Amino acid sequence: MKGFRVELQELSKRFGVVEVLKGLSLEVKPGELVALLGPSGCGKTTTLLLVAGLYRPSRGRILFDGRPVDHLHPKDRDIGMVFQTYALYPHMTLEENIAFPLRLKRVPPREIKERVGRIAELLGIGDLLGRRPAEVSGGQQQRAALARALVKEPGLLLLDEPLSNLDARIRLQARTEIRRLQLDLGITTLLVTHDQGEALAMADRVAVLAEGVLQQYDTPETLYHRPANTFVAHFIGDPPMNLYRGRFTPQRFEGEVVWPFPEGWTPPFLGEGFLGVRPENLQVVWEGEGLPARVVLREALGREGLLTLALEAGGQVKALVPGDVPFRPGDGVRVRYVPEALHFFDPQGRRVGDGVAPARGA
Repeated sequence: MKGFRVELQELSKRFGVVEVLKGLSLEVKPGELVALLGPSGCGKTTTLLLVAGLYRPSRGRILFDGRPVDHLHPKDRDIGMVFQTYALYPHMTLEENIAFPLRLKRVPPREIKERVGRIAELLGIGDLLGRRPAEVSGGQQQRAALARALVKEPGLLLLDEPLSNLDARIRLQARTEIRRLQLDLGITTLLVTHDQGEALAMADRVAVLAEGVLQQYDTPETLYHRPANTFVAHFIGDPPMNLYRGRFTPQRFEGEVVWPFPEGWTPPFLGEGFLGVRPENLQVVWEGEGLPARVVLREALGREGLLTLALEAGGQVKALVPGDVPFRPGDGVRVRYVPEALHFFDPQGRRVGDGVAPARGA
């Protein structure tokens, strides 16, 4: 399969007086998997439906390989789509469901059988083709829906929350399988999800949306290490970044938390702004150098623990620690960090500086 190059140019969508998508521009390279990520109501599903042709844009253009497709009916856009509910016909077998788009295109029966069998084997459901959707598991239904989208060999695959109806264990397996298949086929893919773990694990690039506006479009690594603004900084990462409003002075940050800086080091700007630091970039020790603090709360997260710490200088901070270190509420500790682990944002929440946070414990 050869994937399209997809361009969205100043794409907007209005429902009555409400503008749910506001001037979205981005490009998806051929064979790339791009995730549209954001909270409910951010415009990600609207974007997908615009690309599919199920909505018409209020403003802007959609191009496939440089050709405008705004005027084309969905069936003429050469796309495959997998919905959250899978939308399989319950009275048909999996084979009949997968073959349905080929029959609509009047593909010869022998070719239909060959193509359905090939894609079913690729997705591991070749021995289930005679069963109806109610007779297979949710994961197998999801594979059948994916097979139906891919059997017509589209130039673009659209995935609308395709894993949200699966339980956690199957979801992890399914996202790996979808990504492997997408890479093997080289098909351009747009994935809509509210799950940042899913987006960061599967996508080449991620478009983070909030209130219909593109906040940042970048690789997962860049979103994590160099968030463009405070929304992305807090939205990307689990647990989320510690983020505080206050004022930078040469010696410290003062606001919702008091954060002294190392001697001889100054922040990239002075005055009002936001300070951020990820819990995994802090090191908590019993004694020695570091910011004096006291453990307020410990939350067990399996191999790690999440501490809520009250800093002696003022305010609270969260830090990740190894799960086998016995910190308890009331313990006095020290919090260590390196300045490169800090993130700085101006009063409007825009990133200042281009530092990359080090690995945990550095």
